[in-house]
Amino acid sequence: MSWETVVGLEVHCQLATRTKLFCACPSEFGAPPNANTCPVCTGQPGALPALNDAAIALALRAAAAVGADVAERSTFARKNYFYCDLPKGYQITQYDRPYCSGGGIDLDSGKRVRLLRIHLEEDAGKAIHDRGFETLVDLNRAGVPLIESVTLPDMRSSDEAFEYLVKLREAFLFAGVSDCDMEKGSLRCDVNVSVRREGEPLGVKVELKNLNSFKNVRDSIEIERARQIALLERGEAVVQETRTFDADRGETRTMRGKEDAEDYRYFPEPDLPVLALTAGEIAHARDACPELAPVKRARYVDALGLSEYDAGVLTAGPEIAAFFEQTAEASGDPKAAANWIANELSAMATEAGARGPAELGVTPAGLAELIGLVGGGDLSATAGKKVLRHMASERVSAKDAAHALGLTQVNDVAEIEGWVRAAMQRNEAAVADLRAGKMKALGALIGPVMGASKGRANPALVRETILRLSAEGA
Repeated sequence: MSWETVVGLEVHCQLATRTKLFCACPSEFGAPPNANTCPVCTGQPGALPALNDAAIALALRAAAAVGADVAERSTFARKNYFYCDLPKGYQITQYDRPYCSGGGIDLDSGKRVRLLRIHLEEDAGKAIHDRGFETLVDLNRAGVPLIESVTLPDMRSSDEAFEYLVKLREAFLFAGVSDCDMEKGSLRCDVNVSVRREGEPLGVKVELKNLNSFKNVRDSIEIERARQIALLERGEAVVQETRTFDADRGETRTMRGKEDAEDYRYFPEPDLPVLALTAGEIAHARDACPELAPVKRARYVDALGLSEYDAGVLTAGPEIAAFFEQTAEASGDPKAAANWIANELSAMATEAGARGPAELGVTPAGLAELIGLVGGGDLSATAGKKVLRHMASERVSAKDAAHALGLTQVNDVAEIEGWVRAAMQRNEAAVADLRAGKMKALGALIGPVMGASKGRANPALVRETILRLSAEGA
């Protein structure tokens, strides 16, 4: 019998609030060490927590984004453990009465990865150990609001875990819950891995702690799976423990024995009341949840006539989707907007290392103006691409860029006719072939005209003029 991998995930997501969960300190990333602290988040005697309403609103929106059920009454608890970056000696979290349960994420295969629960909690600080015999502690992150989403052990491969994370991140991003930036620690993942023979009960699980990239999640599952299988095939036991993943060495290593709930000595948080929500507040949070990516993709295809590929590119993130929708509305041409964004702007963003069109300095109104110039015949498509790059580099309008580059398309029939007559005089053989019905000869005449006009002549008018003059025998 083959071995089956069983995976469950615990994902910590930082909520996009201005301040921390229980105090007024900023929750911004990148401040000087210990700058964003106060008596509450540093655990000073007598300091009392006060719940952040904005965090509750975002947590409810997260529940709506994954279809979870929200409890009208939930409670906070103290999770007791001692570590240098936890100044109170306990973490305020939710235990037996979390604010929501259920919900899940649908994978492309049709499998649903079910959520057991999502609970609210505060983050710990950050300990920096790589300084020889010193450990430095930065408490800026202490008290930052988190939601922890816990799945059931529904995944059976590292690929399924990877896809689940991608789709969960997408849901939280489009719901406006978090920036989900793993580099900043806004999204962190713990993985529970076990193996078993198919049809047997669940095996002993091992927790892989604080994985900071989706690739590391996938790689660590494969490596841990192989380690557990090797143990079992040698007749040895898998020990329940917490391990760390060393990506450079391609191995997992023991951190500590895995604690059970009783080890944390949970008890109700005495300084916070019950979190009471009305049915109306819960319904309002669902209604306030923005349109999610799968719904947008379907709408772009069904209502706007875009390809599935373009719809996927345009929903790579909420910013690019908003940029597209604003451009489509301003230009009145969704297909042209999709084409320019999915092709030209995306390529430019990749070249520049930018995260999206907005970072290039091109606005939706500016791109809509360019679309109008190309669609109206004032610019050729080729010239439009040059204009777009000039718009980005110089931060100017489409018209100003076209004027600066001298690329405004020539639509004057008399001027085009002059270029055409000159080309025909220099290439009588091509003219004779064209009159004989050999349409391939068109290229030999269009090229010189476009060269003489420096690419500014309207190609359609050039073609039309060549055919007219050759038919007239000019």
